[in-house]
Parts: sequence; structure tokens; C-alpha cells
Amino acid sequence: MSFEKIIVRKTEKKVTVVTLNRPEKMNSFDSELALELLSAFRELDVDRDTRVVVVNGAGKGFCAGIDIAELSGKSAMEYREWVERMEKPLLAVSQMKKPVIAQVHGVAAANGLGLVASADLAIASEDARMGLTAINVGLNCVGPVLPVLRSVGRKRALEMLLYGELVKAPEALAMGLVNRVVAAEKLEEETMAWAEKLAAKSPIAVQMAKSGFYRAEDMEYEKQFAFMNEVFARLCTTEDAVEGVKAFFEKRPPRWKEQ
Repeated sequence: MSFEKIIVRKTEKKVTVVTLNRPEKMNSFDSELALELLSAFRELDVDRDTRVVVVNGAGKGFCAGIDIAELSGKSAMEYREWVERMEKPLLAVSQMKKPVIAQVHGVAAANGLGLVASADLAIASEDARMGLTAINVGLNCVGPVLPVLRSVGRKRALEMLLYGELVKAPEALAMGLVNRVVAAEKLEEETMAWAEKLAAKSPIAVQMAKSGFYRAEDMEYEKQFAFMNEVFARLCTTEDAVEGVKAFFEKRPPRWKEQ
């Protein structure tokens, strides 16, 4: 994989780190970064050496949103195509089999917060701040608010969308925007430990759990159970399920199949 505006780094423990690499622009999305991030997600989802993807940002912050230097001089149709390009990586996370963890430091604003909320899991430094800030420059975050809504609920999502204020990491944790908050100097260490722990699980069990979760999310309640029971039944037929149970009774670490 060769990219200009993101960095992809694989580790020996099946965790791949994707770094947004426009620090001079606070890692804001331009068209090239958006396309590269989407491409990286798709490639890593079928990469045998990757079980978990971590997304972080270079420099002082995670991501300041969309680069408004690209904003002017478009027709309505061109604006729609442009903003869809920026949001495709957000949607892609839910379509991936492999889990994505956002590692957040500094500011995550607008589309940057959308990426955090779209990630399956998120860990933030205690000094991080997050918000849907586009309203402050006469725009709005009606795309990024959608994954935020799924994390925090209607009232809080609307407040963030309409007021554009940054919330601090402890409040983001209480709201459900992130899973964990850690000391800034421990962020990378804690993120990698968390990701490696997940990467040590059965790959097929993790992937089926994630895919099933997203597919069932918008179904009727009764249909959710029926669908998830089908997912569980299919998982029970896999080699990893047999191996996991056998290893449990034999009191030894399981040896998972590569996916």
C-alpha cells in the first residue's frame, strides 16, 4: 500500500495503524485523504495480516474535519458528490468485517468526530476535545451527526449539531462517544494494548459478531433475535468454535485459524 496523505503501519500482533497525515492542516479531510482512507479500509479488510485497525492522527490533533479550502466554486451536484466522498470512509467502517478503533488526541471536530463516532470503538486522551463545529462557520455537520446520533441519542446529538461546541474527553466518555479515556502520555501504549487484546480473539468470531451487530441494528426487535441466532448457529459450525471450546476444557490457549 502506497499513500500520500495517510501512513499505514503493520505490527507483529495483527494490528494495523492508519495515521491521518496532514498535520499542517490538522489532518483535515481533502479529497485525496478521503479516497486514500477509503482505499486503506477496503484493502485492510481483506488483508490476512490485519485483525484490528487503529486510526489516529499525526501532529497536535486527531482531525479538524473537512478542509474548507476545497469548498468554493461547485454546483449543487458537485457539492453532493464532494461531501459524499468525504463521508464514504465513515460509512465504510460499518461495512468492514474487521473492527476499527479510533485513537483520539487533541481535537476531533466535524468530520473528524464523525470518524470517531463511526469507529467501532474509541479511546481518547484526557485532554482531547470533540464537537460538530461546522455550524460556527455557517455550515453544518448533518453527515457526521448520524454516527454521533447512534452513540449519544437524539437530544445530545441535536445539541452538538446546533451549538457546535467542543466537549472534553470525560464528558465524551459519559455521553458514549468514546469507550475509554486515558492519560495523554499513555494513549498510544493503552490503545495498542487494547487493540492487541482484541486481535488475540478468534478472528471469525470477532468478524461475525461485528457484521451481525450492524446488520441487526435497525431490524425489528423480534427479527434481531432471529437474525442473531442464525449468526450464532453459523459460528458454531466453524473450526474456531470447536477449537475454542476444546482449548477451554484442556486449559490451554486456543490456536485460531487465520481468516
